Amino acid sequence: MNFIIENIGKLSALMVAVCWTVTAMSFESAGKRVGSLAVNYIRLIIALILFTVTSVILRGMIVPVDASRHVWMWLLISGLIGFVIGDLFLFKAFVTIGARISMLIMSSVPPITALIGWWLLGETLTWIKMLGMVVTLVGISMVILEKEQGQKKFKLSKSVLGISFAFIGSVGQAIGLVLSKFGMQSYNAFSATHIRIIAGVIGFTVLFTILNRWARVKQSLFNRTALSRITLGAFFGPFIGVTLSLYAVQHIETGVASTLMALVPVIIIIPSVAIMKEKITFKEVGGAIIAVSGVGLLFL
Repeated sequence: MNFIIENIGKLSALMVAVCWTVTAMSFESAGKRVGSLAVNYIRLIIALILFTVTSVILRGMIVPVDASRHVWMWLLISGLIGFVIGDLFLFKAFVTIGARISMLIMSSVPPITALIGWWLLGETLTWIKMLGMVVTLVGISMVILEKEQGQKKFKLSKSVLGISFAFIGSVGQAIGLVLSKFGMQSYNAFSATHIRIIAGVIGFTVLFTILNRWARVKQSLFNRTALSRITLGAFFGPFIGVTLSLYAVQHIETGVASTLMALVPVIIIIPSVAIMKEKITFKEVGGAIIAVSGVGLLFL
């Protein structure tokens, strides 16, 4: 029985990578049409509706009232950090440097998570883990750095702002993942994600009120193309993807789950070429494979 549960957990983690590939490309396209802030808010509203309806059907409750105070507190904090801060910057990176490069930089989430665990929780940081961090950073560097013509110096091949956004998003996601596991414990993964979505909606509602961006959201609702892609991304991202990620983390080792979920930079190459018609170099493919390999080393 444990063998079956473990394999379902691994399959769930792999499917997360597929879901996040669909989500990243959908949100990149929508964000370029209506802006990253509007995409963030609308996709969370759509996700909240999906979660609420499903929760009523499957669990007979509008919100997860069976969760303890501990679960609610830590998952709300996790949702605010992961969905609001982390995704706010990640979505801006989608628009600035594209989903493929953004998701490559997001492969730094497992190393950052390991560093947070070492710093805050006193977890062991072995030489293999440190090697994994270095390999992951080398893979990312291969893609985002290039030599200046005729010189030995390196420069960023992409927007400095976009790369910064992606790295800030990575830190937010890593902190959100650590807090999710701490807060969720053995609680239902679907309902745990529901709580995090509620936190995200509350956070963005406050943010939009402060920034007075409601008119932009209203305009976005009348853009059919953007709205259809936000809906697609919301279904595969917050609704299916995040739930599967929490299920995977709950039933298999965090390291194994993180490694499989970190395959997005490799998986996304195929649709980037086939659908988005991007020109991808061998160096970029190699960098993505090396970065993912580093994530695998991190959790040996």
